[in-house]
Amino acid sequence: MKKGIIIYQSKYGATKKYVEWLRKMTGFECVETPKALISEVMNYEVVLLCGGIYASGIAGLSFLKKNINSLRNKKIAIFCVGASPYDESAFAEIKTHNLTGDLREIPLFYGRGAWDESKMKFMDRTLCKMLQKSVAKRNPDTYEPWMKALMCAVGQSCDWTDEKYLLPLIDYLEK
Repeated sequence: MKKGIIIYQSKYGATKKYVEWLRKMTGFECVETPKALISEVMNYEVVLLCGGIYASGIAGLSFLKKNINSLRNKKIAIFCVGASPYDESAFAEIKTHNLTGDLREIPLFYGRGAWDESKMKFMDRTLCKMLQKSVAKRNPDTYEPWMKALMCAVGQSCDWTDEKYLLPLIDYLEK
């Protein structure tokens, strides 16, 4: 495998768990996005960005947006982590919302993360509770997959992380 680096942003730990698994599988260096310097990232052939999904945005994506012109000759991929089960249409929306302009052709991969309200910051917990109240007003038969997951996770601590979610990314890297 080529020499690579994993740039990541993890808020509650699920993304970092995937990054550690990726590091063991690939031998790539790891750096958090606030500490990533483009001058150092340029020394690698492969650049992976890993970030959680928050309010439909991929954490850490601003690093790629800011530096995409410098990274054009690199093999780039993004691995995003969310609490919802994989859903093709929701994933397509995440891709459309985040991978615009020069980022449009970057391969995007998904892994299911974790949910633990007790670890959430006040603002995140409050926003989630507001969303749960809004979804609860709907008929459960009309719930989208993310809504079902949200309502099932209420008051629970859930960890859906699994190395199997990394296999498509590893396959891509080995090509």
